[in-house]
Amino acid sequence: MAAEQEAIIHVLISLSVLLFAAKIFAEIFNKLKLPAVLGELVAGIIVGPFALGSIPIFDGKPLVILNETVLQIGQIAGIVILFIAGLQITPKEFLRGGVASFTIGACGVIVPFFLGYYVFTLFGLQGLQSILIATALTATSVAISVSVLTQFGKMQTKEAKVILGAAVVDDILAIAVLSVVVTMVQTGNLSPNIVDIILLVLKILGIFAALLIGAIIIMPKIVHAEKLWKARGSIEGIVTASFFGASAIAAAVGLSPIVGSFSVGMAVASTRIIKRVEGYVDKLEIIFGPLFFAIIGAQVDLTGVNIEVLILSAIVVIVAVISKLVGCGLPSLLFLRDKSKAMIVGIGMISRGEVGLIVAGIGVTSGVLSSNIYTTIIIMVAITTLVTPMWLKKAYSKEKELVDTN
Repeated sequence: MAAEQEAIIHVLISLSVLLFAAKIFAEIFNKLKLPAVLGELVAGIIVGPFALGSIPIFDGKPLVILNETVLQIGQIAGIVILFIAGLQITPKEFLRGGVASFTIGACGVIVPFFLGYYVFTLFGLQGLQSILIATALTATSVAISVSVLTQFGKMQTKEAKVILGAAVVDDILAIAVLSVVVTMVQTGNLSPNIVDIILLVLKILGIFAALLIGAIIIMPKIVHAEKLWKARGSIEGIVTASFFGASAIAAAVGLSPIVGSFSVGMAVASTRIIKRVEGYVDKLEIIFGPLFFAIIGAQVDLTGVNIEVLILSAIVVIVAVISKLVGCGLPSLLFLRDKSKAMIVGIGMISRGEVGLIVAGIGVTSGVLSSNIYTTIIIMVAITTLVTPMWLKKAYSKEKELVDTN
């Protein structure tokens, strides 16, 4: 019991340090007129277990730990953020932009994957290594873009809705790619059956569609039964239970949990209780947003950096940025017919996150990736996550200047 209590205390101290640092750095970056989310990420890097958090203050152990409990709390925070993102777009709006979202999201997976595989094969990496790095380049971390767009008050713009829809499609397809790659790693088969791959992708898309349709049908019936929900906080509690439940279902069938919470968010967006729920989730975001980004930042380990890692990281980051700008920015131009807004979509899709970290973990534990390549992927995730908020701010500032000039 003493050991269990000690473990809980250590987790609570870690969360306290990460959240406190995130809030302090958010204030600092806000005063510097930089995105607060960037400060929260930097806070995680600085006080994380690979930097100041490694100081053995806690009974000879590091001050900050990233054990399974802390990482799971980070995942829960991500689920909350994506539910909040779902509230910004109704199912009708999502379906209206369905062709655009699917096209941009699909290109945002295909272009990074094939460009990454081709480039890293040219640099002499083995087939499976190149495939793993290419997979890490596929999925956008939509939570980063959502937080920045919210901070700038741009969540209701056309380009924001395109980013949201495309990022969800992007995430679903990236999970499909990841599923195929995990099978390849486990079996060592570099030439999986193309029919099996197509069937897997269709299955995953079908599961998402079923989740979304189910949420759209069920949620209004639950939340509009006002006679049932008289006690204080009942509606808020039911909504929270619903998006956690949908996240669990999504994870159980092989999707990312955030797909489930996003689906419920969209379903709630079309109900008459939306304003009440928005007031509630604003409070959730105050805590879970900074905690999520601080935990992401805390996972950045720069202790294994050497010249080889720096060179490879530079190449990977360049491919990561260009592939999303081209893969998402160019198709956006067809639908938005506005260069500056299309550029914003491309920039908004650059940040990588969970899938990249998962791929890195799978690669290093299976022995396919060396420690240098593992560190390279972590650096790529960190840099794209840090660059996106700053670049988005600059792009919006430039767009405002153009509007003022005209």
